[in-house]
Amino acid sequence: MRSRWLALGVIATGTLMIILDGSIVTVAMPAIQDDLNFTPTDLSWVVNAYLIAFGSLLLLAGRLGDLLGRKRMFFAGTTVFTAASLLAGLATSPSVLLAARFLQGVGSAMAAAVGLGILVTLFTDPRERARAIGVFSFTGAAGASIGQVLGGVLTDALDWHWIFFINLPIGAAVLALAVPALPADRGLGLRAGADAWGALLITGGLMLGIYGVVKIEEYGAGSGRTLALIGGSLALIAAFVVRQARARTPLMPLRILRSRTVVGANVTQVLTLAAMFAFQVLAALYMQNVLGYGALETGLAMLPAAVMIGAVSLGVSARLAARFGERRVLLGGLVLLAGALGYLARVPVQGAYVPDLLPVMLLVSGGGLVLPALAGLGMSAAGEEDAGLASGLFNTTQQIGMALGVAVLSTLAAARTTSLTQGGSSADVALTEGYRLALVVGAGLIGAAFVVALLVLRRPAPTTPRAPEPEPAPAATRPVTAA
Repeated sequence: MRSRWLALGVIATGTLMIILDGSIVTVAMPAIQDDLNFTPTDLSWVVNAYLIAFGSLLLLAGRLGDLLGRKRMFFAGTTVFTAASLLAGLATSPSVLLAARFLQGVGSAMAAAVGLGILVTLFTDPRERARAIGVFSFTGAAGASIGQVLGGVLTDALDWHWIFFINLPIGAAVLALAVPALPADRGLGLRAGADAWGALLITGGLMLGIYGVVKIEEYGAGSGRTLALIGGSLALIAAFVVRQARARTPLMPLRILRSRTVVGANVTQVLTLAAMFAFQVLAALYMQNVLGYGALETGLAMLPAAVMIGAVSLGVSARLAARFGERRVLLGGLVLLAGALGYLARVPVQGAYVPDLLPVMLLVSGGGLVLPALAGLGMSAAGEEDAGLASGLFNTTQQIGMALGVAVLSTLAAARTTSLTQGGSSADVALTEGYRLALVVGAGLIGAAFVVALLVLRRPAPTTPRAPEPEPAPAATRPVTAA
């Protein structure tokens, strides 16, 4: 019992480090630009280099975890991430920092892809699994919010290099504890899925697609470049699916997509995470660009949302899932999230924190119901041989949803702001109206997620124990029947 919860602590800490790193960088971007002389265009690649490597390698890393051993993959990924963090902290030029960020993304994908897979094989009891997934889901929300606060503190008190150095002691502790805590698994062996062409197709397709998504704000959603990138990505992914249907040893056995619950949970996640992550970005931009908050003030203002999500995911979600089922818990959480984005979409230009923002931070507690329920449903069909693949797929759709949400909704907000500014509106009014439009669309995405969850996800049939069949009578006492 103790070793399983220690393993959960190791995986959760590693995940927290990865999520924290993604948000901590955004606060330090201005300092990085000034110190390393980044151009405004190149600066975005401090985030994009990480995101492209991370999002495109999750599915491959998850399957390799099944083939080579999930413990090995987690340990190797954490090692790569920690070493790349040291390189990033020591960087004295843009090229070195971008290379380090790409390597951080590679290491993050290797470690994050197998985390849920390890958990579902360790925690087989439904109640314990729900509690473990609640802890795991909490680390995502906590890492995002803590990263914003910690990034401001480290950058102001020391310098931007320390946002990467902070990963070194955490990574070292995770590696030291991973050896005794994580269960050893030998994996299926490469022969069970050594499909090199499949690996190239899916990695290339995801990399091209994520690149297209992150460039939407620059190129425009309907531009020829964007359409060519997204179209090329879809073509490569389609070729990958065809390849997997025909390959003797497929990299991704398509049986995982036969589960209606798994497919529905992943589609619901794309829609939900698109809205939730865009909410974090848009709310922060509103506070900084319209209300005049600083980076640290913004992080502290967002902290109640993380506290509420943590309290619900750790203390409530598992109990509710055990009583009402994950599908109902998911639907209830989506209603709360839709209310949060709908309320925020009415923010005024002269907004105040308590009446206009604090209620939103409380309603976002619905994320504490949604995230664990989605994780449980997304991993519901994962057997021992496919746990890493299911985990990698779930993390991939998570990253796609987050990238799509920020790219598309930020583009909508910017287009609305530009239109109003050209029409003579003041900067504050134009910015606020742009954010409000994007938040309305985000609430619509949550509504679409609700519809998918309602119609596609099925409530599992109750499992009632069957009465034991009577044992056959001993041969000597069996009645003799006439021939």
